[in-house]
Amino acid sequence: MAVSGRPRGFDPDRALDDAVDVFWRRGFDGASMSELTAAMGISRPSLYAAFGDKTQLFQSALRRYVERSMGYVTDALARPTAREVAESFLTGNAVAVTMPGRPAGCLSVQAAVATEGSTQLAALTENRARIESLFAERFRRAVDEGDLAEDEDPDELAAFLITVTSGFAIRAADGTTRETLLSMVRRIVAGFPTPLVSPRSTEHPSVDSKETARV
Repeated sequence: MAVSGRPRGFDPDRALDDAVDVFWRRGFDGASMSELTAAMGISRPSLYAAFGDKTQLFQSALRRYVERSMGYVTDALARPTAREVAESFLTGNAVAVTMPGRPAGCLSVQAAVATEGSTQLAALTENRARIESLFAERFRRAVDEGDLAEDEDPDELAAFLITVTSGFAIRAADGTTRETLLSMVRRIVAGFPTPLVSPRSTEHPSVDSKETARV
């Protein structure tokens, strides 16, 4: 007789990584409970006991995705100039959306296409908005330091970067290679605003990786 409950050797982090991949490929609506439990290697009772219902699992999977795949955001925000921030972020994204062994593209973009639930879409939107706000804040600091001209719009620059990376995710899912995306990065960065004078050197606290994105 089959025994319900958590199987021996159950690894919550590994199971959650498997759930990330399913949601990444199928979106919230397209990912069935049967598909999720099969990919995670656990029974439904084990899934409910460890992660809650499907909505709660999706929230946990999105947090796990941020932790596993978006460290490049924190790295970019710590760069000394606005142009280096932009280049590091775009380069890191181009690499992340073309990572071998993972679905092409970005979970927050690909899953949104196949997701209709307002709660789930709100979580994906909030994640992107949180990252955009961090870059806007970083570019405001760059204006204060003289690294960007006073008439530059930090919010517009941040929105531009998020829009570009969303496009990278779509292109990667369509089969665009990493090399092609990196060539686009070079073209974009070549036109990124540069200061008229050397920026003032100022000490700033590092960005907490936990603050990179919240869902």
